Amino acid sequence: MADIRSVLTKFQTKKKKDGHEVQKSFVGPFKEPSSSEIPDVFFDIVIQKYRLNRLDIAVLMFLYRQIWCRPNLYKSHGIGPLNSYVEVSALLGVTHEELGQHIRALENFGLIETVRAGQYFVRKYFTAELDTEFGQNYDDFF
Repeated sequence: MADIRSVLTKFQTKKKKDGHEVQKSFVGPFKEPSSSEIPDVFFDIVIQKYRLNRLDIAVLMFLYRQIWCRPNLYKSHGIGPLNSYVEVSALLGVTHEELGQHIRALENFGLIETVRAGQYFVRKYFTAELDTEFGQNYDDFF
């Protein structure tokens, strides 16, 4: 029988050659620098019209990037993957209760919609009016 070590050495590890681990999920920040395309209407219209605070913006950008800027099966529907509130609150540096407050605030503004707990619909151009103006439509998912 072959020696276990010789068999295991034939398999590739999940580490890059420079010693950094491969990004395991698309929830948290990437180890390598990257960029995300955010439509200018966010800066020109949405922030001014809705007067979002810093944490509202952080939660909205987290969800937007997760849906529109990273690999996502439901991108054509504008729906993100299922999130753990514990993980998201830890990544954003807020408590579980604060995260819930900011999500409710974004829902009240109409910038996101809850599909189910931890899963959200975020429009490509943030509002129904801007989606219509820029010709964005979504596949019927609901």
